[in-house]
Amino acid sequence: MTHKMTENCISCGTCVPQIHCPTGAITIEDEKYSINPELCNSCEGYYEEPQCVIHCSISSPVPTKAKKGRYKAETRIPTSSNLFPNGKHSPFASSIAIWEACNILTQRESLPWTVNAEGKLIYQRSIKQGQGSISFSIKDVEYSSQIINDDVIKVTDMPAMDIRAACLHLIYAAHAAVIDKPWEQEFVIDDQQIERYLGLEKRKDLSKATKLSLIKNLAQQPCNISTTIDWPQQGRINAFSLPEDQLWHILDIQHHFSEDSTGSKHLVGLTFRVKAGLWTKYFLNREGCKQGKAFYQYGILPQSILTTVMSIWQQHEGTARMLLWLLFKTKMGREQRLTVPTLMRVAYGEQKVIRASSCRDDRKRLIRTFESDLEVLNHYGLKPEFDPVTYPQEIQPMWAKLAALPDDGEEALDFWIDDGSKNTRLTDNGPRGKWNMLLNARILWFKLPEEWDKHLADFEKQKLRYSNKRKRTKKLAAICGEQIMTARKNQQLSQRQLATMLGKSQSWIRDIESGRFQLKGEDQMLLQNVLGLGG
Repeated sequence: MTHKMTENCISCGTCVPQIHCPTGAITIEDEKYSINPELCNSCEGYYEEPQCVIHCSISSPVPTKAKKGRYKAETRIPTSSNLFPNGKHSPFASSIAIWEACNILTQRESLPWTVNAEGKLIYQRSIKQGQGSISFSIKDVEYSSQIINDDVIKVTDMPAMDIRAACLHLIYAAHAAVIDKPWEQEFVIDDQQIERYLGLEKRKDLSKATKLSLIKNLAQQPCNISTTIDWPQQGRINAFSLPEDQLWHILDIQHHFSEDSTGSKHLVGLTFRVKAGLWTKYFLNREGCKQGKAFYQYGILPQSILTTVMSIWQQHEGTARMLLWLLFKTKMGREQRLTVPTLMRVAYGEQKVIRASSCRDDRKRLIRTFESDLEVLNHYGLKPEFDPVTYPQEIQPMWAKLAALPDDGEEALDFWIDDGSKNTRLTDNGPRGKWNMLLNARILWFKLPEEWDKHLADFEKQKLRYSNKRKRTKKLAAICGEQIMTARKNQQLSQRQLATMLGKSQSWIRDIESGRFQLKGEDQMLLQNVLGLGG
């Protein structure tokens, strides 16, 4: 019933021998951890479960002996309701705090970081033209950097940050969006749900232990991000400040074991109890939004985004970055004019774009990579619509040029014959100065997958209805009881007659005219139409 370290061990030091190993079986040699099988007894007689497995951030220790059949695993605690009930999409918190934290997890060293007096990495965004700010810090993150000046550093590597952790961040945001008070309530999620959301249940090449190790590692990374907010007054919502607080708090991680016929305990599941930070009280507060005291900012999260990122993150990290960035950008409206330099900075970082401007080889390499990443986006349903003025066909990617190629063989032959008769052909190399042309090029919008586009359109209609309702209410807010009485008498109507015309009672008219009751928006519209008020 002994355990051993796997090759996945990252020597993080969480399984400190003096604290978490009662038998002293964990040893360190040349900064590598190992378990002495002669001393290890899986904490029997000390704890119910192996402590090294529980405290390890990636669940590296595994039983030494081979499995010879298992008994039924222990009963798990109930989890929160599944996301994506229709298998396609779910609402999720989409405030600037969530967006920027997603950028941190995806763009990492590409962002402009500073270091505070305590040596913490700080990423800051100004709000409302510098009237406020929101800043982020990362707990216990290892990084390599170069000093640019006294305040700004260039982070060159963040090895512990994984772009796939952004998927867990979005899953947390989706769970927070479906509970009433996420700053008070917690949600429970287990490894089986996460596997389904990320599409890991289809990965037959990964063992259960490998999946659990990956899930545990990814689940904890978003919880290392803290935010400090200084928000200016915006509309009816007063200015507010929030001290440094984690975006997400993992309250507890339950490890589920099953015991085989040899008595060895195998980790077979994980359950996470999570609670959102205080930011949700101001950005995901449904009741506070109705009262004009807080925001309620949410969007639509397609499950396909999570599975796509998990599929392409290694070969096309730039595509994954753009995909997650567009998830938030398109929430502002489907028709977003995006410049090519903006997309390149999102996908590859400011420094790579700067280097490409001064180095021909880097420039050619970056153009090829960008066009390839756009093709992958197009393949997964986000089809770019190029601006014909600033992004003409001559500098468009080859795959975009060939989109007009007919499927029919004879028509395709005529197409190529016609193309060959022109001065410039589709297969010609890009013109001289293509890079400078790309720096001024724009993409008008991305045509989204049908389901995503449909729900985004519904979301925009809902926003428009809410905006129009607010405008109508604001326009009619000045109507008072005295004005209603004057207009009624000018039209020589009694209270009873007006009540009949409105479908109300005479006492209702009397109370409105006396100022006892306040008119609702729809009643104000009705009075405006009948009495000609506010016109």
